[in-house]
Amino acid sequence: MYTFERIQTIAAPINELWNFMSSPFNLQKITPPYMGFNIINKDLPEKMYAGMIISYKVSPLMGIKMKWVTEITHVKEMKYFVDVQQEGPYRFWHHEHHFEVSGNGVLITDILNYSPPFGIIGKFANKFLIEKKLNEIFEFRKLKLNQIFG
Repeated sequence: MYTFERIQTIAAPINELWNFMSSPFNLQKITPPYMGFNIINKDLPEKMYAGMIISYKVSPLMGIKMKWVTEITHVKEMKYFVDVQQEGPYRFWHHEHHFEVSGNGVLITDILNYSPPFGIIGKFANKFLIEKKLNEIFEFRKLKLNQIFG
């Protein structure tokens, strides 16, 4: 099991940032275009809720398109939400999104616990590919959020 943590401050009011981040339809806006992110179940409500299932197609690694299904397991308005992979490329994926008002806006803390597939091969893939890809994704997300709210 691996843990990836990213902390960033976004200069925005908490309610605006929360409303943006808690809408499943905005995830595409903050995901690198080369990943081809596309929500499959388009009949979702605008706001996340505990128990919500989100199905999408995405190319997380090496351009391979796959279905990924996540469940929003916890939501505390303006504080945090958690998504857990139900189907997808990882053996385990648990992603916490925390929001805290700070002097310069909102502090977003992402805590991602995950296990890659394929045993020992997955360990090598994590070291040489997955960690790098996660850093790229979260750097892109930071850039996009600063553009949107900057």
